[in-house]
Amino acid sequence: MRATALRVGLTGGIASGKTTVALTFRRLGAVVVDADVLAHGLLEPGGSAHEAVVARFGPEILDGQRRIDRPKLATIVFSDAQARKDLESLLHPRILEQAERRILFELARRPAPVAVLEAALLVETGLYQRFDRLVLAACTREAQLQRLMARGMTAEQAFARIEAQGSLESKKAVADYVIETEGTLEHTRSQSERVYADLVAEHADRAAG
Repeated sequence: MRATALRVGLTGGIASGKTTVALTFRRLGAVVVDADVLAHGLLEPGGSAHEAVVARFGPEILDGQRRIDRPKLATIVFSDAQARKDLESLLHPRILEQAERRILFELARRPAPVAVLEAALLVETGLYQRFDRLVLAACTREAQLQRLMARGMTAEQAFARIEAQGSLESKKAVADYVIETEGTLEHTRSQSERVYADLVAEHADRAAG
């Protein structure tokens, strides 16, 4: 993949605007893979993480159709740091493996200068070091809280999810690009377009070299 596309990690805290950035990158021609989508598939019956997660957290996390009840699982892991670490250890290696395969598949179908993995915990897990560039979608904690509560979470639920992730400062310290997402959608998109142009230019320089 390194020979055909610049590898880019796109990260940011929950409700930080990653999706808007990812959609802009995709519209401009990038191959984009969403780690959350991959995680959902892994947790489905037959998914490679389903049995391991049920074994760790017990059958009480299953609904009537023997599917993992993700809100119930979230309640457990966001109130227990060790449980959260255990879930991450079960999911993250599988997510990365599937992301690699998916990106290679998409690039074989449609060559692109930039291949992006959108994932919330790239910095916390150290996985950001696997990428050529790291792009951070950033906003204040207050904006995150407002967005999460607008989605139906209580303030307590929203705060627990934000606190479970690394600080904005720790992410900024290792990011190559920071896209501020607290303003208008148009402002976020225009920043994303400028960053994408830089990434494409870097890919062209590498190809020429």
